[in-house]
Amino acid sequence: MTPRRSLIQSIAGVSLASGAAQAQDAFPSRPITLVVAWAPGGSSDLVGRMVAEQMSKTLGQPVVVENRPGASGTIGQASVARARPDGYTILMSGRGTFAMAGHLMGNRGYDDARDFAAIGLLCETPIYLCVNNQFLPRDVPALIAVAKARPGQLNYASSGAGSSAHIATELFLAMAGIEVQNVTYRGGAPAVQALITGEVQMAFVDAVTALPLMQAGTVQGIAIGSAARFALTPAVPTIAETLPGYEISSQFALLAPAATPAPIIRRLWTAMDAAMRDPALLERLRAAAFIPQVGTPEAFPAYLAAETARWGEIIRARRITME
Repeated sequence: MTPRRSLIQSIAGVSLASGAAQAQDAFPSRPITLVVAWAPGGSSDLVGRMVAEQMSKTLGQPVVVENRPGASGTIGQASVARARPDGYTILMSGRGTFAMAGHLMGNRGYDDARDFAAIGLLCETPIYLCVNNQFLPRDVPALIAVAKARPGQLNYASSGAGSSAHIATELFLAMAGIEVQNVTYRGGAPAVQALITGEVQMAFVDAVTALPLMQAGTVQGIAIGSAARFALTPAVPTIAETLPGYEISSQFALLAPAATPAPIIRRLWTAMDAAMRDPALLERLRAAAFIPQVGTPEAFPAYLAAETARWGEIIRARRITME
């Protein structure tokens, strides 16, 4: 290689690096799309919209929520895995998708650990075991007794195979040693409607949806899936009080496509962290039963590995399937 050619390539390399650095420094210069991999109205959609609104104020550009539901969140997740890694397409993901779905679904078109760069863990919300108003059992021991007396005759609603609600129910059935039939609906809203009308007798429902229904007396929340009782419903016992070791909640994280530059990830995390420190937003989140649980980009890979291993072990041991 001649000295002249070497000099030209060096100048070109510096120019490209400088251009990339300037683009990162200017980020964001246009609106950002936040993909929510579930239908409007659910927990991920609600928290996504609240956080997106607050992040927009810090970033100086709109963060626009786009719902891409289907296949237990994996359709939206796959679309972000294929997106340009420039920070302008990010993902609101739930634990049911990033830590559980891989053990239940073969070809999703992406790998959770390889194809995403974490912005950070965001928050969690409890899941309630709810029953129809006409269904007489009002506590977990009574529900288990009825199910054992009528094996296979009761039904539960789920919003999709592999969802947190589906895994929560199957884990409960396995630990209780009972048989209840799964009726799958196209989203959380029709699943809850089936519970209200009595089409099914029971369902696990995220707190965001369950609490207003419980307060209105539309359904009965007889237990909560978290390890401890929840401050908003201190009288509602945990499932673990009857089935020791039972624990599940819905957790949410912000992700970006792999290879998104570290300075852009840091900018997005800074906006997310600032949003989750805003007193007005925190009040709204807590009122809606979201518990802040902010994590860093650096901490997420170890968290993901631990959660994936944990739920893989549970799913295999309990023989939970997509059926």
